[in-house]
Amino acid sequence: MDTILNLINQTADYLRSQMEGPAPELAIILGTGLGPLGEQITDRKVIKYESIPNFPVSTVEGHSGQLIFGKLGGKNVVAMSGRFHYYEGYDMKQVTFPVRVFRALGIQKLIVSNAAGGMNKEFKVGDVMIITDHINLFPENPLRGKNFNELGPRFPAMTEPYDLRFIELADKIADEKQLRVMHGVYVGTTGPTFETPAEYEYFRVIGGDAVGMSTVPEVIVAVHGGMKVFGLSVITDLGGKDIKDVPSHEEVQAAAVRAQPTVVALVSELVARM
Repeated sequence: MDTILNLINQTADYLRSQMEGPAPELAIILGTGLGPLGEQITDRKVIKYESIPNFPVSTVEGHSGQLIFGKLGGKNVVAMSGRFHYYEGYDMKQVTFPVRVFRALGIQKLIVSNAAGGMNKEFKVGDVMIITDHINLFPENPLRGKNFNELGPRFPAMTEPYDLRFIELADKIADEKQLRVMHGVYVGTTGPTFETPAEYEYFRVIGGDAVGMSTVPEVIVAVHGGMKVFGLSVITDLGGKDIKDVPSHEEVQAAAVRAQPTVVALVSELVARM
């Protein structure tokens, strides 16, 4: 039986054989509705997930399911247009497999993005939140099981899951470009249900500012592998006992698209200065 190490190396070798030009130095995971950011990548080489050995296939509307190699902000990058979610039925090893492959390709920096519901009373729909920390409420940790030292330590520290230098740089860029950005803690849950009003209140009480169904597993695996991470959430809906609006996946996608100018301006310049 193939071990996870063999599967990672098989996939990484295949991607190396398909790449045109230098290897990417940075990876980006594009969340719901944020796929258009990938359109900013030039000198593109697109590889569909179904053609990549050992890769799962995204099943969520709004996730196109392809890797995009090319240039952004003058840097060689690879972007995931479509990610894998625990709620789709994948296990945590599958959800985080692409991050393992990125690390095997020599990538040291990761940008993660997502659509999230906001419970911070200062947030508005369409806001972009820089993730400063997270709370993991998934029922399974992606590092559960046998640890391979080649991938990272048995007990990785999570004292700085989101790189403080990247956060400071993003704040500087936002100030220069007069972009409205918020800061907050992201709560990761399984989904696929949107949260109840009481759950929103609970997440706020325990220290969360936004909640979503992704990102945390990928960040844990990235940190395990020694990667530096920057994360952002687009606030696509608001929740709590005083909020009566009923969110839908279509509205989440639409709100994420409205935030595109801020996301594109911030991430493009951040990549250029990383």
